[in-house]
Amino acid sequence: MQKQVEYAEAVKTKYPEQIVIAIARDKSGKANPITLGWTMFASGNPLMMAIAVAAGHYSIQAIEQSHCFTIAYPSAEMAQAALYFGSHSGRDTDKLAETGCRTEPAKQIDSVLLSDAVANFECVEESRVPAGDHIIYIGRVVAAHINAEPRKRLYTIAPGHKLGPAL
Repeated sequence: MQKQVEYAEAVKTKYPEQIVIAIARDKSGKANPITLGWTMFASGNPLMMAIAVAAGHYSIQAIEQSHCFTIAYPSAEMAQAALYFGSHSGRDTDKLAETGCRTEPAKQIDSVLLSDAVANFECVEESRVPAGDHIIYIGRVVAAHINAEPRKRLYTIAPGHKLGPAL
């Protein structure tokens, strides 16, 4: 049996919650990563993935300039970088340089892959949809990569940006 509660109480039951790191190049060519919790597969044929980015974030400018983005599933070892990517603006800093996060060139789009991620998906922007205070970007997956060494995936495991592998 269900009981009605306030949204703030019910939403706490979502953990563990998946996170991704989306990366797009800005107008100067700098790869700008951002950590996001709102993501999903949007289509199986053709294969598409979606991300929701807050409307005021610098990453909006980068995605709209490049029309493509990488979606990376961060590994548990990337927790500090993921926190940094989600709490600092690429407008003010080179987040990849600041964290020392290892990258390699994407194969099909003008972006980068996160070398220590569990997986990376190269996406070409197919559409964008305003959704309240966020913009949902839907990208067609044009290439997929997995880490040569199996790694545990990073999740938000509790409120307050507590990150770790799902058990």
